[in-house]
Amino acid sequence: MRALLLAGSFGLIGTLLGTRWAISILVKKGYGQLIRDDGPTAHHTKRGTPTMGGLVVIVAVLVAYCAAKLILRDAPSMSALLLLFLFAGLGAVGFLDDYIKISKQRSLGLRSKAKFAGQTSVAALFGWATLQFPDDRGNAPASPAISWVRDFNWELPTLLIVIWVIIMIAGTSNAVNLTDGLDGLAIGSSVMIFGAYTLVGIWQHNQFCLITPGPGCYNEIRDPLDLAVVTAALTGACFGFLWWNASPAKIFMGDTGSLSLGGAMAGLAIMTRTELLLIIFGGLFAVITMSVILQVGYFKLSNGKRLFRMAPLQHHFELLGWAEVTIVVRFWIVCGICVATGLGLFYAEWVLGV
Repeated sequence: MRALLLAGSFGLIGTLLGTRWAISILVKKGYGQLIRDDGPTAHHTKRGTPTMGGLVVIVAVLVAYCAAKLILRDAPSMSALLLLFLFAGLGAVGFLDDYIKISKQRSLGLRSKAKFAGQTSVAALFGWATLQFPDDRGNAPASPAISWVRDFNWELPTLLIVIWVIIMIAGTSNAVNLTDGLDGLAIGSSVMIFGAYTLVGIWQHNQFCLITPGPGCYNEIRDPLDLAVVTAALTGACFGFLWWNASPAKIFMGDTGSLSLGGAMAGLAIMTRTELLLIIFGGLFAVITMSVILQVGYFKLSNGKRLFRMAPLQHHFELLGWAEVTIVVRFWIVCGICVATGLGLFYAEWVLGV
């Protein structure tokens, strides 16, 4: 448990101090956010706000995990290393997207095909690798079966599992990216979800069959406590970044941050065997993503009519006259309800075995 406290503390301190330093550097270099002309007019005042702050989050998490391991002289697990690879790999894709926006002075970065190709490549390599490296009990970091709160009793071929992993990672990373449109909205929601996964990892470790035998014990999950160390670092780093990203934001995390955080959520769901439960934990992200899908579908089917005033959903409420802070706080409440519901379902399965 000391590793959890160390990783969380280092992650928090890393972004609290590192983000202030990054803001000054990004301002000097002129790496400011470009704003869509068709977006809410209130956002035009944010033009020039430093972006790519997700780099600070990524570095803070990597340093926090490594520092905790070095201090305690504990070897990293394969599950944690693969999760950090996914986290940093998608961050690299997001960084390219952000850098192109800044260098080309346009609101769109990587072309959609190039961006998806980058996400797919990282996700496919992660998906394949998580099915390798079994421990002495034969458990790989991921499972060949799809899971709800535990694995279902049927397995899929490796190719189908890798495709499923790609869908999960691409969907979740893009969902966080779509949510990252208001000051503090995505990063504040991420704090709750990573906090929940810290509890999930701790619980799965404490109820491990070799430690606490019983009908509800966990036997198929590899390295749950070390995954919790990573999520503690993520929670702390996101919390510290929120200090600077809260309204009025002094820095944006950009695609560098949103893609990496979304990928980490999907990776955690895959390796803790809670894949479908992620839909509940990330209910806010799912609703916001669905608003975009519905908007586009309705627009095409109705010959140019709109279901919402603007998508994603948070911008619809902006155009209805809601203050930005009001939207963010209320959406945080919705996210909190989703996370609490997810934890309740997770615990209920252990208690009732359903």
